[in-house]
Amino acid sequence: MTMENSTTAMAPFLLRNLITSIFIFADKSLLNLSERYKLLQFIRYLLIQLLLFFFRFLPSIFPSLIAKSAVDFPLKSHHVKREFPTQGDSGIARALSQILSIINDIPVSSRKYETVRNLAENLIDENLREGCESLRKVNQSVLSTAFARTLCLLERAMSEQEREQFDGVDYSLNRVLRVVRSLGDGARARLGVGGSREDMLPPGASAEKLAAELLWLAEKLAACRSAEEAVWRWGSASDLARLALSAPPRLQGSLVKVSAFLFKHVKELGDGEEVKDDKDKREKEEGRKMKILMTWLPLLCRASNGTDAPILSAKEREEVQKVLEETIEMLNREEEQEQVLALWLDHFISCPNSDWPNLQACYVRWCDASRKDLLLH
Repeated sequence: MTMENSTTAMAPFLLRNLITSIFIFADKSLLNLSERYKLLQFIRYLLIQLLLFFFRFLPSIFPSLIAKSAVDFPLKSHHVKREFPTQGDSGIARALSQILSIINDIPVSSRKYETVRNLAENLIDENLREGCESLRKVNQSVLSTAFARTLCLLERAMSEQEREQFDGVDYSLNRVLRVVRSLGDGARARLGVGGSREDMLPPGASAEKLAAELLWLAEKLAACRSAEEAVWRWGSASDLARLALSAPPRLQGSLVKVSAFLFKHVKELGDGEEVKDDKDKREKEEGRKMKILMTWLPLLCRASNGTDAPILSAKEREEVQKVLEETIEMLNREEEQEQVLALWLDHFISCPNSDWPNLQACYVRWCDASRKDLLLH
């Protein structure tokens, strides 16, 4: 390629960088004003998104130039990436993986949603009914991948909700923002100037829907004797737990249900003989128990009891509370028990609208044990 052709091919990209730089420097000078005037902040955001939308049409504006530079500057693929098993896996694994991925994408309002959901239920249950270890492992592997994917989508959806609340823009402007943002995301995906469509939420992935699907996937993992996978991932979702504290009440209720279900399976961590006989594995499982307690206890204390009906029945609350007490008292280190109980007390006292979980008896037992330990030494 000659120097002239190279310069010509670079023209669209130099133009893009120049205009983007102008907006970046303008953004710095307007930052203080935009913080004080929400309308100006909205206009600034709209202009940036429209600029990105303009990049979408660069190929039609400079068709010959883009054709010449296609080899040197390939555009990213905008196809949605699905997490299918590798070619070495079985056909049933690939089919189940595809169906579980589609479930995330279809809105609940679609008449096809229940069809796909029932199809997945039947495949999972039929694999279990065969009583074959290899089919159980197929369920475990595919469900674990689906749980991880749904967890990431849920965190992304809740982050989007938090950003819209922070913007303070009214409902009608939010609708405009969503349309412009989607156009900008599409333009960025085509031109490779930021995220791709792989980072975008599926159209049917509302936060409440994803939370309900997480509970369903956790239940299926438990049926396959693999609940510890969901417990570990849920305990590691600290950013999601932070977002949950300011989520709408109905969404909080869905997340409480997931937490309550998984807490019932926390005590199973470390029950296997291979774990009991291995010190490193015992400490690893202990760390997982500690993590899920520290991550999700604040939400259990602060979530409302439900808008139209209680989130959990009285029997379910009693059962989960008992599991929490047993899990805390199973922690080997007194310092770890103290951290969990101090966290519980702080959030329990700070939320006057909730009296659950009430771990006062567990707290008193820890104080008594700590007192006796001090007297012995």
